[in-house]
Amino acid sequence: MQRRHALAALAAVGLPAWAAGKPIVLGFSQIGAESAWRTANSASIKQAAKDAGITLKFADAQQKQENQIKALRAFIAQKVDVIALSPVVETGFGTVLREAKAAGIPVILTDRLVKEADESLWVSFMGSDFVEEGRRAGRWLIDKTKGGTGEVRIVELQGTVGAAPALDRKKGFEEAIKDQPRLKIVRSQTADFSRAKGKEVMEAFLKAEAGRKVDVLYAHNDDMALGAIQAIEEAGLKPGKDILVISIDGVRAAFEAMVAGKLNVTVECSPLLGPPLMQAVKDLKAGKTLPRRIVTEEGVFPAEVAARELPKRRY
Repeated sequence: MQRRHALAALAAVGLPAWAAGKPIVLGFSQIGAESAWRTANSASIKQAAKDAGITLKFADAQQKQENQIKALRAFIAQKVDVIALSPVVETGFGTVLREAKAAGIPVILTDRLVKEADESLWVSFMGSDFVEEGRRAGRWLIDKTKGGTGEVRIVELQGTVGAAPALDRKKGFEEAIKDQPRLKIVRSQTADFSRAKGKEVMEAFLKAEAGRKVDVLYAHNDDMALGAIQAIEEAGLKPGKDILVISIDGVRAAFEAMVAGKLNVTVECSPLLGPPLMQAVKDLKAGKTLPRRIVTEEGVFPAEVAARELPKRRY
């Protein structure tokens, strides 16, 4: 009886339902498990939900947009409190986001943005500045090749076609090197952010460039770079020396590759979005207004610091 009176008292002063003992329910639509980064991202979200006492409904889309749309519709039907979405591509989510808005369920975008004219369809975007990551990769290369002469021939492994990080990391890199006529992208192709595809596409690049020197590999994520490193070695070349290798994410395996002298630099993109996401969900349910953009803080890690930094990596 005392507990019932206490809950009634909480409700009477206008506290949100979750504060009165009803857990917040968060529906999260994850892209898949295509990389070590994505695995770490999922683990961070699951652990943070558990720590925060939030009921998590987690849906793995296996890199298919139709699976994400189905998951969002299921969350709406289940009347979850908040939806979080890491969209596999930028376009094609407008209809289902309008359905969520009509149902009064706020949506937080994590890691990747969607491209819709009506930006009121989501309350906040939490994640990295992908364009800036591309710029950082480009600036590192400019600094590394400073003082040299002759053309620097670059091959590029792009992420998933239509995905925000792929589009933005390409844009940022090209923006950074545009005033450097020596730096020239000679081949560019998607490898879907995966290690196996990275190896396959790099093999094709090396065959296509037979007899011509490839100076630099720029990969939109570490997994593609690690696959490409295998292809470079199998072609009888030394990754990190014969071909400079630049990648993005900052996963442990990238640091291990740098310690081994096979990768030259990784630009950090933190997957540890769980704690800030759960805080944002709680703030929403408490009636607070979220910032439209929540940017994660990240750095650039060249091979020279890899041995020192490796023990500190959490993913």
